[in-house]
Amino acid sequence: MSATPILSLSGVKTDIAQYHVLHDVSFDVPEGGVHVLLGRNGAGKTTTLRTIMGLWQARAGTIRFRGQEITAAHTTEIARMGIAYVPENMGIFGGLTVEENMRLASHDGTFDPDRLSRIHTLFPAMKQFWAKPAGALSGGQKQMLAISRAIIERRDLILIDEPTKGLAPAIIAAMIEAFREIATESTILLVEQNFNFARSLGRGVTVIDDGRVAHDGQMDALADDSALQTRLLSLSLDQHQ
Repeated sequence: MSATPILSLSGVKTDIAQYHVLHDVSFDVPEGGVHVLLGRNGAGKTTTLRTIMGLWQARAGTIRFRGQEITAAHTTEIARMGIAYVPENMGIFGGLTVEENMRLASHDGTFDPDRLSRIHTLFPAMKQFWAKPAGALSGGQKQMLAISRAIIERRDLILIDEPTKGLAPAIIAAMIEAFREIATESTILLVEQNFNFARSLGRGVTVIDDGRVAHDGQMDALADDSALQTRLLSLSLDQHQ
């Protein structure tokens, strides 16, 4: 793992309308593997991802990707640098086929055959429903499509917001294996409410509370400390299966 973080936030403050949502967010994402953002509902996790992606502009602070400041960069510029974003609402086009959704995610509308084959191996449903409208897919299949769109080209960093929300346990188990494979190539910054899913994947963890970083450290240490989980997240592993 590189000693230099792939992503670094320092003193980031973000407002939405008249509301101060992020007050002073600072953390690093090491290169390689999965780094998890945890926190209660409304803590500022999604706002953090959207601020990184340039969808909302930080009022103060700096965001650096591979050492280059991207705080004021446009979303399209950030995407061209090698960052992908999978929002909570998945961001797919229900009226288009799976293939058409994938082509829109490719910069020139074409596919690398080896890469497409890898996606079909990770998510067989994408091959099975290639010609079907995305709107006809199940919730789990739509999430698979959203992630497939993010990796149709090689990305250095993928921001993923709540990928297991509303999914059946069997689909979540398949997602764990897929994420492990994806993380061998791309760094993942993951927002997740399912602590067991987050624990199974995360190396590092940052906990956000009321728009501030409340904890930053290794996932193993948090997973082994039920009192710390309860204090930070109002949960324990025994309560959140």
